[in-house]
Amino acid sequence: MPTNRTTDFLRELLVRQVTTWLPAALHRSRRATIALAWAGADGGAAEAVLRVVAGHAAQVRGRQVTVLVLADGAADLPARLGPIEAELPAEVTVHLLPGGPDRLPVAVKAAGAAGSPLFCFLDLPGEVSPQLLGAAANGRTGEVLLHAGDVARAALIAAGFPLVAEVAPVLPTDAAAGATAPAGGTAPAGTTDDAAVGVVAFGSRSDRSLEAVRDALWTVGADLGVRYRDPADPTVPPVDVAGDPALEPLAGKLLAELRRGGPRPVTELRRHTLTATVYRAADANRALANLVEAGDVRRERDTGRLAGDEIITPTR
Repeated sequence: MPTNRTTDFLRELLVRQVTTWLPAALHRSRRATIALAWAGADGGAAEAVLRVVAGHAAQVRGRQVTVLVLADGAADLPARLGPIEAELPAEVTVHLLPGGPDRLPVAVKAAGAAGSPLFCFLDLPGEVSPQLLGAAANGRTGEVLLHAGDVARAALIAAGFPLVAEVAPVLPTDAAAGATAPAGGTAPAGTTDDAAVGVVAFGSRSDRSLEAVRDALWTVGADLGVRYRDPADPTVPPVDVAGDPALEPLAGKLLAELRRGGPRPVTELRRHTLTATVYRAADANRALANLVEAGDVRRERDTGRLAGDEIITPTR
């Protein structure tokens, strides 16, 4: 099957997020729906998601899981998905539907997804329509992982997702990757052969899901040599996520946020890290500890780990 670095990256990210989302969804509901939509070929991602569902057969039994697949650019999908469908529990229903992402609202409605957890993956080359995101929001029970050509934060918030994270992945091209170790390597910071591949955005109402998708982004990024740039500030160099990240840029952003908005609890600063930077929530704690040590901020307690409810105050 033809593939490239972008489809490899998106497939691995999607697999990791579904692996996290599905057990949590089935824990709180007896029904769950996964909707996958590509404007082009799926790059093997549809098969990979079905294998994730099959791997959770024990949690699926006694419940109902519906998987919707829309990918007009993959004519061989029926042949590829058929053998995996045969191994799925009877409680899993797979619908391979004609059309691309624009058919998502109709598909979600026909599947009876309203009121139950819905996870959507949308791979879109152009503008994100409000209708698509409204369907993905599913009232107040949806989450969406989106690959688009440009920033989608405002559209996601308008569609009803209060928590939005965005990154602009920078993938090494074949020429750039040749200068690195094939497993877990990352292109040198000055490489000019890196390729920007649009924006990956995530919309949710759950801090836990937000943390999970950011952790998945960093894990997949480290494995595939991907770096991340802030789509809102393309002039800033991308962050290398392999190994220990440089925390000075994050510390500067957190200090600026504290000086702008005043004292804040650690939980809010962790959320700000996830929604306004490319870093992980755990990185926020380390960056705050560095700021405390430097005397730029003070904490409420003298010792111990930074607790979520602990207030951080800028000193100047």
